[in-house]
Amino acid sequence: MTASPDEAADRPARVRVTAGTAHPGAPTRGIALPGAPVDDVDAVYARGLQRSQLRLALGILLGFLTVMLAMVSLITLVPELDDIAILGVPVSWLLHAFGLYPVIVGFALLYLHGASRNERRYRALREQE
Repeated sequence: MTASPDEAADRPARVRVTAGTAHPGAPTRGIALPGAPVDDVDAVYARGLQRSQLRLALGILLGFLTVMLAMVSLITLVPELDDIAILGVPVSWLLHAFGLYPVIVGFALLYLHGASRNERRYRALREQE
């Protein structure tokens, strides 16, 4: 349905409304758009955060693998654990079934705490600018 030329002349002209910033040309925080200028300080902080998170992840992984290898080696190399039974179940089976999960949860919480600490430090550095 198109309007006749007389009806189109009676309507007000279209106005484009955009959200402006308080200071034109002020840098914005958030998503970097293609072609937008990159703040070198932000890039350095972001790379530092990525490196610290990677270092934390590798450290946690290495510690986790070491503890798991030690537990599995203990279960394998100490056959006397099969002779000890709790409620008719050998201790080696109980360690396999229930002893490894607290280790997993412990390392997950350790990583979560470290990652949160890294994020807090990153935000504190950015806010100091």
